[in-house]
Amino acid sequence: MERTKTGIPGLDELIGGGIPKGSNVLVAGGAGTGKTILTTQYLYNGATQFGEAGLFVTLEGNVRDIAWNMESFQWDIKSLQDNNMMTIYRLNLVNLNDRTKAEEKIEEQLAEIEREVKEINAKRLVVDSTTVFGAYLDPSVLRTTLFKFSDKLKDIGCTTLLTSETQPTKNVFSAYGVEEFVADGIIAMYLTPPNRSMFVRKMRGTTHDKDPHPLDIGPGGITINPRDKIIWEAIK
Repeated sequence: MERTKTGIPGLDELIGGGIPKGSNVLVAGGAGTGKTILTTQYLYNGATQFGEAGLFVTLEGNVRDIAWNMESFQWDIKSLQDNNMMTIYRLNLVNLNDRTKAEEKIEEQLAEIEREVKEINAKRLVVDSTTVFGAYLDPSVLRTTLFKFSDKLKDIGCTTLLTSETQPTKNVFSAYGVEEFVADGIIAMYLTPPNRSMFVRKMRGTTHDKDPHPLDIGPGGITINPRDKIIWEAIK
């Protein structure tokens, strides 16, 4: 099996050496758990360690602010952008309450994402975050549209991480109850102050560790300790 290594210390060890190539993996957790850091580190490592270009798609953030946040970890994002190893693209999701218009807009934006991927021959893709769909879509079209969007991302050919903002509880893995079923894998992230942890809920196509592990965020990004385990009762 071909795998896409995340390069995040400790994570690849928990998932059999890397994410199965071409998978869609949901990174789920509450505010402050480190979802965006993990996904941007995945792209940065791809470019600097494995020579794989990556596209970061944001649904809510300012493109310049995202680049600044990456640079706070001493990651030289500008040189990667200048050398077509990383692109940050803001998805345009306005006026989506009409079902027909929503489908047309999603198709249009998927085509733009595919164009951006081809432009730099990206192998890695991040979508941050799927939760924002709820701000633009009527509930009657939200789940169907989100399902189609997540499913069609697979046709683009990247190994993709999608973030989802969830309620701060350990048994909820998506915002709308759809993403977790579309995704091939789920990485759940937790914050029980002052401690952070993560848990690989599922990863299709490979064996994976089934215990929660401590997670640290330091000057170089995220580090996971695969040898230390956290009991479920300690996660709230």
